[in-house]
Amino acid sequence: MLDKLRPAGQIESSSVAHGRTVAWLREQLDSRRDGLLLMDCRAQELYESSHVQGAINVAIPTLMLRRLKKGNMPVRAVLPSGEDRERFVRRCKSDTIVLYDEYSRELHENTEGGSVLGLLLRRMKDEGYKAFYLEGGFSKFQAEYPTLCETNLEGWSHSGSPTAPVLGLCGLRISSDSSDIESDIDPSSATDRESVDGSPLSNPQPSFPVEILPYLYLGCAKDSTNLDVLEEYGIKYILNVTPNLPNLFENAGEFKYKQIPISDHWSQNLSQFFPEAISFIDEARAQKRGVLVHCLAGISRSVTVTVAYLMQKLRLSMNDAYDIVKTKKSNISPNFNFMGQLLDFERTLSIRGPCDNRVAPPPAQQLYFTTPTNHNVFQLDAIEST
Repeated sequence: MLDKLRPAGQIESSSVAHGRTVAWLREQLDSRRDGLLLMDCRAQELYESSHVQGAINVAIPTLMLRRLKKGNMPVRAVLPSGEDRERFVRRCKSDTIVLYDEYSRELHENTEGGSVLGLLLRRMKDEGYKAFYLEGGFSKFQAEYPTLCETNLEGWSHSGSPTAPVLGLCGLRISSDSSDIESDIDPSSATDRESVDGSPLSNPQPSFPVEILPYLYLGCAKDSTNLDVLEEYGIKYILNVTPNLPNLFENAGEFKYKQIPISDHWSQNLSQFFPEAISFIDEARAQKRGVLVHCLAGISRSVTVTVAYLMQKLRLSMNDAYDIVKTKKSNISPNFNFMGQLLDFERTLSIRGPCDNRVAPPPAQQLYFTTPTNHNVFQLDAIEST
């Protein structure tokens, strides 16, 4: 028997969202009916500890909420590449979608407060999906139907039970359906873009590379072709994060190059190159030689590599490392998927981000990094002093 639907507040004048009861969901799961997609909008740690059977995890960091709210990304972009996204894309137009967070309060409260559940539901309504929210959220469903939840008891021992509503802000696994098209942007026009956090880029791109740490410089393609600039900053190592820009002075023997053949596109797995990029930067700094990290415009790919380096060497969260780079170079804007790969890297390093309540491994434990878009595994070097 279907329970009645309850209006959950007006999202926009043209659309009203409804809720589904936990009893209705229990019936759907018991009968194993097709045509149902469940989306868990809580932090990934909570999802991994326990979730409704068959649910997909959708967790969005603070940096991306504004973009989602403005409607600059499709719903499918918040899902990690792989089976979950394929399942969503294949069935989102035909299936009934039910979203839940920890408590799933009245929807108008969630929407006005900018909750992940509210924002996703609004976007799904805009895109024409049959989307609903679960009344009472996971907390109520688990209390009434624990056998229909997949629970990892070991995960609960680390995380503990939440004492307040938890939004999915620290489980970023985002990839946009289109790139930020850095590869098509002239560096001189890079200031027309938005930053990742949604704020306008008002300051012009620096004429020369900026120093992020001693001997570590972040710049654009133009910087890598200017011998006067390279000499002024003592740069002898050049990390070229593009697939097609030439290493202009490679044959002269004066510079050491490393090229990472990655385009600025959501489908690209830049994180698989983090270990060798970090090793290359370390080599230059150990010899007290300047190293320039550049892509085309110096705002997405090279920034992602630089942030990854700061995270490992300084033991910083993604947000803290990003803020350091943005302070030095205000017009940075990595694409959504690269930011997702950085958050995966943060988890690998066991760095406690602003939403992270997990227990870090012992210092002597060897770390391994599995890239988010494939199953390659990389061993990480021990953290050295900076």
